[in-house]
Amino acid sequence: MVDESSAGAIIFYLAGADEPEYLLLHYTSGHWDFPKGNIERGEDEMQAAIREILEETGITGVAFLEGFRKKIEYRYKRGGKLVQKQVVLYLGESNTQKVTLSDEHIGYAWKRYADAMNQLTYKNAKDALTDAKVFLKQKLN
Repeated sequence: MVDESSAGAIIFYLAGADEPEYLLLHYTSGHWDFPKGNIERGEDEMQAAIREILEETGITGVAFLEGFRKKIEYRYKRGGKLVQKQVVLYLGESNTQKVTLSDEHIGYAWKRYADAMNQLTYKNAKDALTDAKVFLKQKLN
């Protein structure tokens, strides 16, 4: 079995609104998820998350909320081999909704929680978003 580690973030935009909007990316394989990617040699999780956000969305200067770190684990097959994947997601606020997509994606959307839950493809991403919403509500109150 191959082990793979990735990092990324649940990015939200608030800017005075009553409810945050969350950034979802439409991957070329068809699913909707958060910006994330493999941790490269010499990077820690946060460095990888920052790099992936920049590469996949063009967004810089994300303000990460201290204390939120969600780990997701799953398995998938690649080239006939089973891959054990671990993804760490942080929670960060963007000061812009301007996105410049990489060619890994075919679209993006900023969605409020309920709409984001309907748009996300995988249950583990939905669970992470729910955790992020609860965490964010506690931080904002």
